[in-house]
Amino acid sequence: MNENAPHQHILAPSGSIEPHAPLLNVPPDSQLLYKVMRVEDLLRSIVGNYLHFNRVDSYADFQGADPHDGRQLPKDQHGNARARFEKAPDFSAANYYDQSRARTYACCFSLENSNYIWGNYGNGSAKGKVCIVFEFGRLRAILNQMLQPGNAALEYNGNRCRQIFSVNYGIIEYVEWDTHQTNTEHLPNPIKYTYLKNKNGFHEDNEFRISLSAVGIGQFALKDGSTIQFPSGLQLAFDFRAAIADRTIQQILYAPDSDSDFLQSDRGVAIFAKAFLGIPAQQAAKITRPLMPSAAPAVLLHSLHTQQGVCNIVTQ
Repeated sequence: MNENAPHQHILAPSGSIEPHAPLLNVPPDSQLLYKVMRVEDLLRSIVGNYLHFNRVDSYADFQGADPHDGRQLPKDQHGNARARFEKAPDFSAANYYDQSRARTYACCFSLENSNYIWGNYGNGSAKGKVCIVFEFGRLRAILNQMLQPGNAALEYNGNRCRQIFSVNYGIIEYVEWDTHQTNTEHLPNPIKYTYLKNKNGFHEDNEFRISLSAVGIGQFALKDGSTIQFPSGLQLAFDFRAAIADRTIQQILYAPDSDSDFLQSDRGVAIFAKAFLGIPAQQAAKITRPLMPSAAPAVLLHSLHTQQGVCNIVTQ
């Protein structure tokens, strides 16, 4: 073998559609998903046409976040660290899980429109918070179609790359974090850790999540030889106007302590409905149905702009 020969890169594998569905608890298509967020964040998402995903190991940046999100279970760590790859003895299964975690992103929802999610999420906004209500089956169909090979690409630091993220959907399984073990018989797929959380402190989330994950082995190199450094955020192209038109988005609700004057003014509802969505405000009002608990009564309601420190998945 010629040691002076240039190193040959292997073509990065493309992302897959729900490759791990048999390992996950996937809800029925009719399931409604509730996402509470700040008004300003929703405006940015509508203007930018994206759904925001967080890297699962970066949730420690806000109060109440789970610093163990996506992490190996404590009871699994010893066995994972002892398991080594035959052709890479210095790389353990524990290293593999850590690297997979650092390449996995999630967009999170609740299965219930509860007072708990309204009290704990979307805080810190001068304009208040809103809840976008999605129908799972329609949302799933849109994302799966968009992420098919050839339909999407990854934008990273101005480079358009192969779409390397696999999409999966599932309901979080809540476990006793310190005592639960998954590797008693065999090493689990990394996706299992993405959908396990500590029942103490998080079970009231009733969380459902969409995950986007790249393989946890090797490095992803660009043509210039530099490697992708996975940032803390990822933006997935999403057309809010189409989602409202086809009822993927069933309604947009706001909390009673939100700035209702703003939301119902020309700068609020009209911005949502007319300027961004192209739907007259009086028509937009017809697509919402009251589903809120008493603590939060309902009223109303393709290009992706690259942001620094954020990866983008765009349609081709």
